[in-house]
Amino acid sequence: MLRVAMLSVHTCPLAPLGGWETGGMNVYVRAVSEHLSALGLDIDVYTRRQDPTVPTIVPFAEGARVIHIDAGPAAPLHKDAILDYLPEFVAGVRRQARCDGVRYDLMHAHYWVSGAVAALLQPRWQVPVVAMFHTLARMKNRVLTAGPERESERRAESEQRTMLLADRIVAATAADRRQMLEHYRLPPGKISVVPGGVDLERFRPHDQAAARRALGLRGRKVLLFVGRIQRLKGIDLLLRAAARLVADDPALAAELQVLIVGGRPPEHGASPESQELRRLRRLAARLGIAERVEFVGAVDQARLPLYYAAADATVIPSLYESFGLVAVESLACGTPVVAARVGGLASTIQDGQTGYLIPWPDPALYAERLGALLGDAALRQRLGANGVCAAARYDWAQVAEEIYGIYCGLVRCERRVAGTTAAPARR
Repeated sequence: MLRVAMLSVHTCPLAPLGGWETGGMNVYVRAVSEHLSALGLDIDVYTRRQDPTVPTIVPFAEGARVIHIDAGPAAPLHKDAILDYLPEFVAGVRRQARCDGVRYDLMHAHYWVSGAVAALLQPRWQVPVVAMFHTLARMKNRVLTAGPERESERRAESEQRTMLLADRIVAATAADRRQMLEHYRLPPGKISVVPGGVDLERFRPHDQAAARRALGLRGRKVLLFVGRIQRLKGIDLLLRAAARLVADDPALAAELQVLIVGGRPPEHGASPESQELRRLRRLAARLGIAERVEFVGAVDQARLPLYYAAADATVIPSLYESFGLVAVESLACGTPVVAARVGGLASTIQDGQTGYLIPWPDPALYAERLGALLGDAALRQRLGANGVCAAARYDWAQVAEEIYGIYCGLVRCERRVAGTTAAPARR
């Protein structure tokens, strides 16, 4: 039986989704851990405590638990600030492992902060390291020239060190792999491509009219955005495209409803998320569509499928996406996707088959494709049915099997080199 230390330092997989630092990675860590535990692995997910009221250990599946480590104040911190508390975090991880009497076979580090922790633990534990980054600093900085979302060179350097340290790197798509090879100059054989996944029992087709009644929607034409409230997500492109749709077809003004799902900012806060939300509200007002746009806020995963089902199309106008979990969730619900042709979205969306890919950030191009979808129910039905079939590839159980295969290969290799079948790691 394999015992894995899953590192998710800067964000807890049990945290509510939709905030500045919670999203697809949280879903990934939790879902993969649950399915790996179903395969017989013991999974301990180590994360930094951000709430003094949560228990230290929270089991969330048979053989899987989250362990909150005290490191710095029990409150949210900027990722760069967390680096100052990494020695304290590492000491807490080692202390917990000794207390539990466990010896890990492998570490799986998620995101660059966790990679820095793996680098501190590995000399002592001497076990293989798997790394997954979810987003890449050098790719984000190519599309963000300024602002709070731009990443520090400190992060890029940490990513580079982790990539050199790791025995295997998991890329979510072939595009993600190409970007690592180009911008971080890695040996090609070190990277395995394993996509993210989707809960096909939760995200599945539902009756559109029933979903709209359940949500109390008044619009007859519904466009949906799901994600964090960040400039990187390109929400302003959706608003501009919606305004163009209304200008081209004034009759649509009384029918169109744009739903922005995501975000947990205080209404008048000073956080980057709050500032971006205010900017988007001002933009909607300036475009004359404020009454057609609803900022829903964060939505629980159990309720999210209703929003996909209610929509005529999901719009993902991101400037950068390493994978695009929202796209796969929407496809699984039978809702076509209109997305930017960037990163992993170019892999998850089949242009003209499950949705449309927009080659550059032009509101007119988004409006053209969205107008075609809104005006053609048969087209929406055909693309939606294709999407449901395409989403079957992303079943979490299959994703976990592929990750398990990587683990087994690395552990066998490590033990063969060590000349033993059960070389214990020191604590």
